[in-house]
Amino acid sequence: MLEVKKIIENKENYIEALKKRNFDAVEIFNQIISIDEKRRATQSKLDEILAQSNQLSKEIGQLFKSGKTSEANELKTKTANLKSDAKTLNEEMTQAQEDLQNLLYEVPNIPHPSVPAGKSDEDNEEIKRAGQIPELHSEALPHWELAKKYDIIDFELGNKITGAGFPVYKGKGAILQRALITYFLAKNAQAGYTEYQVPLVVNEASGYGTGQLPDKEGQMYHVKADDLYLIPTAEVPLTNMYRGNLLNASDLPIKCTGYTPCFRREAGSYGAHVRGLNRLHQFDKVEIVNFVEPSTSYQVLDEMVKHVEIILTELKLPYRILRLCGGDLGFTSALTFDFEVFSTAQDKWLEVSSVSNFENFQANRLKIRYKNKDKKKNLIHTLNGSALALPRILAGILENYQTPEGIKVPDVLIPFTGFDFID
Repeated sequence: MLEVKKIIENKENYIEALKKRNFDAVEIFNQIISIDEKRRATQSKLDEILAQSNQLSKEIGQLFKSGKTSEANELKTKTANLKSDAKTLNEEMTQAQEDLQNLLYEVPNIPHPSVPAGKSDEDNEEIKRAGQIPELHSEALPHWELAKKYDIIDFELGNKITGAGFPVYKGKGAILQRALITYFLAKNAQAGYTEYQVPLVVNEASGYGTGQLPDKEGQMYHVKADDLYLIPTAEVPLTNMYRGNLLNASDLPIKCTGYTPCFRREAGSYGAHVRGLNRLHQFDKVEIVNFVEPSTSYQVLDEMVKHVEIILTELKLPYRILRLCGGDLGFTSALTFDFEVFSTAQDKWLEVSSVSNFENFQANRLKIRYKNKDKKKNLIHTLNGSALALPRILAGILENYQTPEGIKVPDVLIPFTGFDFID
């Protein structure tokens, strides 16, 4: 959430920057500034009335002590009127604050200057491509056919139990899935991340804190009876662990990682491009989250990008890195790099990770501050990334590592699987 003070100070610059997102901020900024002016004027009146009321209360006490009961009662009538006025102003303040908050929830983050303009993922900027794209044999299959051939993932059984988008992993498929999770967590731990096991459902405050609500409300599974939401990513509970906290500069950076199943409704997702593991309603993901001082956040973003690169390099999967354009940038992000793995059997790139810097956008919603060396309280910067999302990584491994005899297991995963081949 943007800070009202910063909107007032940088109104024209922010309006121009948000054009990269194809977001016209003129009207909503004018509304925000108008309501904030009203709120501050109301607060000023309220402060005056409260000061008056306090002064009169002192005078009433003195008058009673002096035996001037009649005069004291006259002032008591005045204080009663002042209290009534204060109540009205308090109600106006509450309403103004609510209106202001609701408007601020509608405004996306300001994109970093390096974010390219654009309307969709077609306008994203490729900044790097690495890894060898394998030449597959003539009878190579897409992963959903390989899963059926080697009986390692059962999509039909998942459909029977729950519905489309909830696959069942079996035998070596389940072991390979677990091996990937263990490997990702081990790599994250080596990079200094502390592992957490977090709840898979969150309350409304947590959803608003990280920006999933109200922006992605229709994409989240909602448990209405308890007003709880199934998490779309571990980012939500991990980041909310520090909601409302005042940290010390010496506490930073804080580096967290966690594995969770993730749940997304993915409403409106149909067609061949979402077959198999390409898009699921439930999937596994290992997340990394950083809480840092603002001056270091872009250095940390670079480190996170390199960390994901190391993992993909060790898996020997061909990948590319994209800088997302304004039209494809997530609501809360200031700058995002997407990683895509090339699926040789499908002849397409599959997104496997997003690494983002939210600057203080989430921290302002979450009220996470830190005290610097001068004891001043400032909002921290938050960052997160997938390290990594499993479905498309697994799809890439199955397709790129297939041979006429079966599927090889990447060397780096063999210590975690206990086998080197699926046949």
